[in-house]
Amino acid sequence: MATASPAGMIQALLALAALCAAAEAAAAKVPAIYVFGDSTADVGSNNYLPGSAVPRANFPHNGVDFPTSRPTGRFSNGYNGVDFLALNMGFKRSPPPFLSVANRTNKQIGRGLLGVNFASAGSGILDTTGDSIVAMSKQVEQFDTLRCNISARISKEAADNVLSRSLFLLSTGGNDIFAFFSANSTPTAEQKQLFTRDLVSQYKNHMKALYDLGARKIAVIDVPPIGCCPYPRSLHPLGACIDVLNELTRGFNKGVKDAMHSLGASLSGFKYSIGSSHAVVQSIMKHPQRLGFKEVTTACCGSGRFNGKTGCTPNATLCSNRHEYLFWDLLHPTHATSKLAAVAIYNGSLHFAAPINFRQLVDDQS
Repeated sequence: MATASPAGMIQALLALAALCAAAEAAAAKVPAIYVFGDSTADVGSNNYLPGSAVPRANFPHNGVDFPTSRPTGRFSNGYNGVDFLALNMGFKRSPPPFLSVANRTNKQIGRGLLGVNFASAGSGILDTTGDSIVAMSKQVEQFDTLRCNISARISKEAADNVLSRSLFLLSTGGNDIFAFFSANSTPTAEQKQLFTRDLVSQYKNHMKALYDLGARKIAVIDVPPIGCCPYPRSLHPLGACIDVLNELTRGFNKGVKDAMHSLGASLSGFKYSIGSSHAVVQSIMKHPQRLGFKEVTTACCGSGRFNGKTGCTPNATLCSNRHEYLFWDLLHPTHATSKLAAVAIYNGSLHFAAPINFRQLVDDQS
């Protein structure tokens, strides 16, 4: 079978982008979305955590392009990928942080509708990754608490039914890879293999735990080529991508692909899609102008080399043409990048989501 050229896939991406507006007006296609992960998916969870060590984005210039132009805790100038995926699924907005509703009565959420977001910036797959954050294992525990509350309100049978039709979205892994690299920037092939194997194994355990708690539709977003983010580039003498980080990322993504295939084959009713932010970011870096981007190495907001030495703070340098930047800050994508990634993953070809795309997963009624 002939493979589409990179240029052809870019053109397909551009065509798909036109579907965003139409998707926003549609009715919700699943009862709820439950989100787990790190800063790529956090919509404000860390705002509710105590301590000065917590990674935060609830200050300018973050949120400058968000409705009402206010910082929300998202590491973005506007929406992140989860927000755009929720819009594509027909929701009016992304589900709220669990910690913002945990102590309040919300009738919709209590009936298993809309969903909540457990993602916490700085967290990883491993409990050892991150400081003063909500680790992935704790995020799963928080979901279990919510599941029990839903069962108590509408009955266990009704809860099982609504959860089986809901979407469970996971976006994590990058922080684990950064932590490993920080401890050993020149790992041997064997060390890389062992780390990747253990990381994928733990991720698989989290998936199994969610399955045991009622999840049946699992949507995973893989890790982009993080070695090409402004922060790693700022560490490289020549300003190039850091190859070790990208090698680890490719190994991890392949391991996740194999693990998901294994779970799909062994767990009854388990359906999944892996959305490739890696493929989207690579496409933008290879063909920036054809996708409307002009800057793919330097962050829009930050300071130092590539604006990659510090995060986006009120005193940081801020670009004016934000829609032309791939990166918002030292590690995260812009609103424009997230919009393109979401539409590619939701509606795109096997290059951007496999073995089916997110739309096909959402629409699956079997």
